[in-house]
Amino acid sequence: MPERPTRDRILDEAVDLFGFRGVEAVSLDEIARAVGVRKQSVLYWFPSKEALVAAVLDTVADELVVVITAAIRASDDDPLVRIDAVIRAVFGPAVRRPALLGLVRELGRLDRELVERLRSRIAPLVEACVAYLELEMERGRLRRADPRLVAALAYATVTGIATEPEALETVGWSRDLAGLRRLRDELRGFLRAALAP
Repeated sequence: MPERPTRDRILDEAVDLFGFRGVEAVSLDEIARAVGVRKQSVLYWFPSKEALVAAVLDTVADELVVVITAAIRASDDDPLVRIDAVIRAVFGPAVRRPALLGLVRELGRLDRELVERLRSRIAPLVEACVAYLELEMERGRLRRADPRLVAALAYATVTGIATEPEALETVGWSRDLAGLRRLRDELRGFLRAALAP
């Protein structure tokens, strides 16, 4: 099997190191050592640390868009089933790669331009979600609520895992794969109960 391209290996290592240790705590030298290349190779692909962080955020946003879009296309027409599929899809990458949750935690510490870049990448997906919720509420297939707040509550639950794990631990949540799956299932059940017509 051929070795993956250097650029992809750098991005993968940066996702893990930035996610587990934080962007500020990780140097380009460390990333280069972890990949097995010189720092100049990292700088060839990413002219600065900020450019590497931007590429990492783009990669994560692209993955999120792909998994959510695939979940929507593959799901049943029933809106509760479709919402359930999207929640499972959002949690999927985090279960497979816990460093992604750490990247969510880092968003509050990053340069505003980088955060806006990520926000602009996922904004169309969020708007499509809100429009879908609103349409299904108007059709009577979902209980009437504020679709933006429903989306925000789901988002806050997902980001809360990354940003407030200590608070979740005080209510008995465990910071492991089983705990992540349990939280995902609780969110799925909560949304189903809250939105059932």
